[in-house]
Amino acid sequence: MSAPVSDLERPAATPAFQQISTARKAKNSIATVLVVGAFVVAVAPLIWLLWTVIERGLPHVLNATWWQKSLGTLTGRQSGGGVYNAIYGTLIQSLMCAVIAVPVAIMVAIYLVEYGKRSRLAKAITFTVDILSGVPSIVAALFIYALWVTTFGLPRSAFAVSLALVMLMIPVVVRTTEELLKIVPDELREASYALGIPKWKTIVKIVLPTALSGIITGIMLAIARVMGETAPVLILVGYTSFINYDPFGGNMASLPLFMNVQRNTINEIGDARVWGAAVTLIVIITVINLLASLISKLTSVKSK
Repeated sequence: MSAPVSDLERPAATPAFQQISTARKAKNSIATVLVVGAFVVAVAPLIWLLWTVIERGLPHVLNATWWQKSLGTLTGRQSGGGVYNAIYGTLIQSLMCAVIAVPVAIMVAIYLVEYGKRSRLAKAITFTVDILSGVPSIVAALFIYALWVTTFGLPRSAFAVSLALVMLMIPVVVRTTEELLKIVPDELREASYALGIPKWKTIVKIVLPTALSGIITGIMLAIARVMGETAPVLILVGYTSFINYDPFGGNMASLPLFMNVQRNTINEIGDARVWGAAVTLIVIITVINLLASLISKLTSVKSK
């Protein structure tokens, strides 16, 4: 038979549920009101902005000619035409920027997380990325202008714009990729090393696929961000109302540059085109964000 348990050895009884005081309820209500109020203050201007842009620019977007033709010989006082040339310019500049920036940024992030860590070179790279993160777009554009046009004597072109956008895109992709590589469990790396797999193959076959979903999302969001930059296109390339398929020579339109040119016409037709181009840019960025979400879901690692 078991020995009797004394009162001192018995576990203490669970205290009865205490009613929430009126003061705590009041604090909770005040905090809820403040949070909801802050949300409304933040969202209301965004909703108003989107409503204004869509209301004024939607008629252009719903017109098939807007997407299929350029302005061509139409003046700022003649209605009609479209922004096909500006859409092409925006997409080709962003694509060239991504082709250069994404591999460089991913390799930099891999070095910082997998190889460099506390080395002096890694600290210098981290410091440089931090500086680039705060560089205004106009400073990047002026730097490329001084290097590309003034020093090398090369012409202003869409490719020069892409180089300026590279400086703005690299720090975003580096930071995103770096954080995603850090959250990959070290157990996966150690299990791979235990099987005798080299480090580089572990990174390529295990680490990167595990973080691929988030990396792709970060890349797509970075592309969407550089699409709307205005300073590089104002400084590094001229505007043309015709389409130019050569990114290394001649003027090339883009949606931000198109909006700036039409704004200077100071008439109702130019004003309407500005709103239409703004809606077009919003639509393109929205599609890119949706594609980023879809690709993220398709490439995410699923547990079996």
